[in-house]
Amino acid sequence: MLPSELAKRIRQLEIRTRKEVTDVLSGEYKSAFRGTGMEFDEVREYQPGDDVRSIDWNVTARQGRPFIKRFQEERELTVFFAVDLSASGLYGAGQTSKNDLAAELCATLAFSAVKNNDKVGLLLFTDRTELFIPPVKGTTSAMRLIREVLAFQPQGKGTDLAGAMDFLARVLKKRAVVFLISDFIGGGDYDKPLQLLARRHDFVALQLDDDSEEKLPDAGLVELEDAETGEIMLLDTASPKVRLTYEFLFTQRQFQLANRFQRLGVDHLRLTAGHEFTRELAAFLKRRIRARK
Repeated sequence: MLPSELAKRIRQLEIRTRKEVTDVLSGEYKSAFRGTGMEFDEVREYQPGDDVRSIDWNVTARQGRPFIKRFQEERELTVFFAVDLSASGLYGAGQTSKNDLAAELCATLAFSAVKNNDKVGLLLFTDRTELFIPPVKGTTSAMRLIREVLAFQPQGKGTDLAGAMDFLARVLKKRAVVFLISDFIGGGDYDKPLQLLARRHDFVALQLDDDSEEKLPDAGLVELEDAETGEIMLLDTASPKVRLTYEFLFTQRQFQLANRFQRLGVDHLRLTAGHEFTRELAAFLKRRIRARK
């Protein structure tokens, strides 16, 4: 992508996602994620119905009448995006690839974070750590994040989810909101590092798919190449049995992934490239809000 094309793409993405943040996600983002603790707000005079455990006895003694301490949630968050840029993310039967969807997701959530004065950081990974950007506040940081997801050229092709989780466990010292964005194709056994990371952080798995991955077309003999391993397979897509087996395996994989995240205590949302995702994301955040009540 040429610099002028990249700048235009980033600008278009910024305009569209800022509008989506304002119109659809303005309240959901702030309510869906907890702050890092409680901070002192003020002392005010006791009113009937207040919790007596909140009484500030020092101020009460000085004033000769009861006063209580008030606290508010410390809202400043660290929001971190771990984005899988392995070769399978380049796939997209339509005009939008899974990597394009990853960039739009990051833009939408990053601008939501900036609007709430939160820090944003980024990890790009394949079968290795490709790029790490420490969490920083501000629009400039969000714009850099978007640029890197759109234009970064990774060295690796495969997926090492466990390695990415281990890296995050080392660099994220304080509690953060972590979005793991991947198609979760390959990646090995990552249950233990993911579970350990999810215990320390507010963790969300965003799974990216493409419509055309769900079914095989009836196109006769087709040569398929695994984008990550280079393995080539010849399939007779004219065979109903082959197509049904493929659909069964795809459905089974989705079921197993959903069960895996549920077992590990990780919130999970599946999104499809080329589809409008903002309202799905908003509905997902509303479910998180209801679960907290």
